[in-house]
Amino acid sequence: MSDIQKVGILGSGIMGSGLAEVAARAGYEVVVRSRSLTAANAMIASIDKGFAKAIERGKATEEERAAVLARITATDHLGAVADCDLVIESVVEDLAIKKALFAELEQIVKPSGILATNTSTLPVVEMAMVTQRPDKVVGIHFFNPAPMMKLVEVVRPITASDDTVATALAFATACGKDAVEVMDRAGFIVNALLFPYLNNAVRMWEQGTAAMESIATAMKGGCNFPMGPLELLDLVGLDTSVSILDALYDEFRDPHYSTAVSYTHLRAHETPEHLVCRLLLEKKNTQHKNEQHTTL
Repeated sequence: MSDIQKVGILGSGIMGSGLAEVAARAGYEVVVRSRSLTAANAMIASIDKGFAKAIERGKATEEERAAVLARITATDHLGAVADCDLVIESVVEDLAIKKALFAELEQIVKPSGILATNTSTLPVVEMAMVTQRPDKVVGIHFFNPAPMMKLVEVVRPITASDDTVATALAFATACGKDAVEVMDRAGFIVNALLFPYLNNAVRMWEQGTAAMESIATAMKGGCNFPMGPLELLDLVGLDTSVSILDALYDEFRDPHYSTAVSYTHLRAHETPEHLVCRLLLEKKNTQHKNEQHTTL
């Protein structure tokens, strides 16, 4: 099993920030790279702000804050991750963008370095195959927000070596997470089970089976879920939700994965949950028109 001392994080959004904090808290040296140094520094400031609140609540100490922040370096230079033992990307959920990034990392990161993706749905093997080290490419899917969520899905593409997967599992465990291994199939475990539920909740509402509020009450009271399905869809985010559903549908062609929203019905409502669904549909319609235009 490979020894991990230094971790590179690509992407300084909410997930990138969370990954950096989790890894630094676990004692790893962390390099966070963003396309702009301003964004990378803002991420460190966000971690610092979170620590300040935790200290006020008695959940952390000044010494812990200083130690964690001292382990994190911000940069806008991709070459700064060259000597990292593990590099995790958390950029936009777009396969073409991720593949281009992995091809670039292949030229930069030391040959022994493991390249990982935090994708929640996309095929890890396709990223592996643009490198010269497919045996050292793996999925390490943290959930958002990474410092709070206990689960990590370690995704094994057919190209990954046992050593790479074992190292990824050990890294997640060292970060204090419950790591589960899963094969490289769209949606992995959680999203493959979750998104048919979310999608069918929208379909149930648009068919008039029950009001949104009733669906939320039923799932919270009957299944002990902390929130209703459309509230969760809003939390996940529209762009992410559409990309996950599209990836699932493309692989399985299951109608449960085909985004189910009625534009005419939704236009009559503007509560926050209705707005989520309307915007989701508008995005889907725009994608469809663009596809038609490209075909023409």
